[in-house]
Amino acid sequence: MALWEYRKGCHLEEGRERLLLAAEERTGNLQQDDVGPQTVVLSGVYTEKGGPAGAGAQDLVVLQTQGPLKLTAGDTLDLNCTLTGSGPPGGVRWFKGSDRSQPPVYTDKVAVQPRMTRVSPGSRVDYSIRISNIQPEDAGTYYCVKYKAGIQETEYKSGRGTEVSVIAIPSQPSITGPPSRVDSGASVTFTCSSDGFFPRDITVTWLKEGRSLPPFRTVTLPLTESTSYRVMSTVELSLTEKDVKLELICQIQHSTLSGPLRQSFKLGDALQVAPKMSMEPSHLVDATVNQLVMITCSARGFYPNDTSLMWRENGSETDLGISGPITQETDGTFSVKSFLEANATEPRNHSVFTCYAVRNSQTLDHVNVTLKIHREKGHGYSANTDFFTTHAPLSYILVLICVLIIVLVAAILYFVWAKQRKGKGSTSVRLNESEKISGGTNQEPDPNNVTYADLNFDKPPKKSPRQVVEVSQKSEYASIQTAPLATSEENVTYADLDMVHLSKAPKRPAPQPEEASSEYASVQVQNK
Repeated sequence: MALWEYRKGCHLEEGRERLLLAAEERTGNLQQDDVGPQTVVLSGVYTEKGGPAGAGAQDLVVLQTQGPLKLTAGDTLDLNCTLTGSGPPGGVRWFKGSDRSQPPVYTDKVAVQPRMTRVSPGSRVDYSIRISNIQPEDAGTYYCVKYKAGIQETEYKSGRGTEVSVIAIPSQPSITGPPSRVDSGASVTFTCSSDGFFPRDITVTWLKEGRSLPPFRTVTLPLTESTSYRVMSTVELSLTEKDVKLELICQIQHSTLSGPLRQSFKLGDALQVAPKMSMEPSHLVDATVNQLVMITCSARGFYPNDTSLMWRENGSETDLGISGPITQETDGTFSVKSFLEANATEPRNHSVFTCYAVRNSQTLDHVNVTLKIHREKGHGYSANTDFFTTHAPLSYILVLICVLIIVLVAAILYFVWAKQRKGKGSTSVRLNESEKISGGTNQEPDPNNVTYADLNFDKPPKKSPRQVVEVSQKSEYASIQTAPLATSEENVTYADLDMVHLSKAPKRPAPQPEEASSEYASVQVQNK
């Protein structure tokens, strides 16, 4: 191969033909001393007609840059292709891969992709192309192919190919959680993904509160050899209200990175916590008639802050409640209060007020309070009567038992009174002697013995301190002392001496008269 010296940018012409010189900066065919600052190797001479420049012309050779070439995603790649020697007329095409049935990535007439351009447009010997913003999918082996013109172009010569590999860093990882919020205590799966990296090896780490979590599964796709890979890693967590303010972190490490890539996920975005309800006063409100009653409903510890409170009176919605502002607690959850004012009128006695916690038109929880009204002291209506209202069946039973007892006692008293009334109708008292005789034997009655006493007295004409009736020593006698009596016809003037055991004893002095208001009978029996 001959050497010529020329200044770059100049063209050599011979006669009417313009010589196109293809230069390649290679030292393989030159000694180090042969190369000067303006010395290049002319690897072939072509005329514009495509024929050899002289008898020494060589067969066509397609020269490509030796590989492999390693680039980083986003770089610009120049693929060199130079034709040397003589060959038939025809176009030049670039292919990715050895399969010629696939469409070319570039032809000498049309660029298939806008990112690909020709380095020396119009040149007949330099068919180098430039690919800007190279991506992992651009990795592969590129072939520069010379075609032979004809009715249908056929492949004439091909270069050996240039292998290109793209060292790609992983994309910023992304974390996906459940499609909707879950309740506290539920188990949730989170997925971290990153793609577009090369080579294949990559490490994924899950972190919570600075501690590493074991992944449920990590897979890198595709499983076969490729120029670009995608990684997916999953982890399962059981969320509670304590996780509202915490973050889950996915960390990725790769050989192309100077430091790990991190992505965080707020666990509160996947969590919902129901409120804890309370009422003040709780369960029962004791009020007087027409008293203004204040009831406070509280909802605490809910998340997110999309919960509101509403009131119902005896099952019907009421607008008496006034809600305060929603406040955030130190643990990240929220609280709210609602206040209800009601006038304790008598129709509202035993009314039930219910406070509901509502989220997205759905009831989360509720609490009840009952209003019990009583009148002030002295008005005959007390809160104590509420016992009978609340425990009506039991009170009715107790009242019935009391009525039965009263009726029974009245019947007994009436029976006793009736019996006594019947006995008091007799005007004389028989003194039974049968019990005096020992052994109960029958003996003839002694005519001297008095076996009865007639206690009917005529009204004395004048007040007498006492009146004494005496019988012989062998007779039994009754001594009756009377005091002045009232003039009423209903006064009792008799003594019932039935079943009286008459004792025989020495005569005793007559008993002293008692107070003027008493009447009595004394019976003594003389020794026979």
